[in-house]
Amino acid sequence: MILVTGGSGFIGSHTVRALARLGEDCVIIQRGAAEPPAHLADLPVVAERIDVADLAALRALGARHEITGIVHLAGYPAPRGAGAGAGAGAAAVGGGLELTESVLRGFLNIVRVGQEWGVRRIGVASTIGVYGGLVHDGPLTEELPVLLSAPHAIPRVKKIGELLGEQLAEATGIEIVNLRISGTWGPVGHEDPFFAAPALIHAAAGRRPVDLSGLLATPHLGDGLDLCYVKDTGRAIALLQTAEHLVHRTYNVASGRVTTNADVIDAIHAIEPGIDLELAEGVSRAGNPLDIGRLRADTGYEPEYDTAAAVADYIAWLRAGNAR
Repeated sequence: MILVTGGSGFIGSHTVRALARLGEDCVIIQRGAAEPPAHLADLPVVAERIDVADLAALRALGARHEITGIVHLAGYPAPRGAGAGAGAGAAAVGGGLELTESVLRGFLNIVRVGQEWGVRRIGVASTIGVYGGLVHDGPLTEELPVLLSAPHAIPRVKKIGELLGEQLAEATGIEIVNLRISGTWGPVGHEDPFFAAPALIHAAAGRRPVDLSGLLATPHLGDGLDLCYVKDTGRAIALLQTAEHLVHRTYNVASGRVTTNADVIDAIHAIEPGIDLELAEGVSRAGNPLDIGRLRADTGYEPEYDTAAAVADYIAWLRAGNAR
């Protein structure tokens, strides 16, 4: 049985679904209800109400279930709302000492119980944000040296986690794998503060004007980054967790291509020709694709959703009555 922390959330729930398709039973832990969320109700998933910072509760979980692997997706919460990175909102983004302590304690606890349970592999969520500040032509590979600083709490904590994971892997003998997850969008997701695609999709699905107030920066048509549809993200993580042998300890989890806001709008217009999704011309953030050669070679992964397929699937999901 695979333990998935954050398994009821956005990327976590799609990872659980992908693991189930690979024949793996999952137990998810969450701070809220002690039953699976509605979007996982069709799967034989066990849900437990546990905080990863509670070591005793994790140990008790291991006494109830035979855990053979861990995917640790619970982590630093993303900011929501415009202006979250400045002024009075900065404390909410950074979270203060208590939040940082809780995140690090949770990671240490997960590795501790993983060692006690004899798990072989722990996959740990990192982020495309660790590449922030690099000036590089072409795809971003895992071999690139990342900067030791970061302007935002999330990539900063993920960088700390990657280095700490290396130390813990050496100390415990567990295979700890960094999952550098690119910009991810799709069902069960929120309107992201870092890129416009989810807001554009919600506007199209509701046939209403686009609301960009939740973004941290003004988007432009030419802005782009490696966007990965969440169903592909979850499947990539599941393949990395279940692969018989991995050659590396860090993998880009991505589509391997840059998607611009213009690409998303063109795909929406193919479904809704008359909807107004006007953005300013130009490029403020060009972005680089992530190289997924390692992921392909070690798991056989290939993205299944191009931009058109992702847009059509996401709009259909929302129009089926799902809020997000």
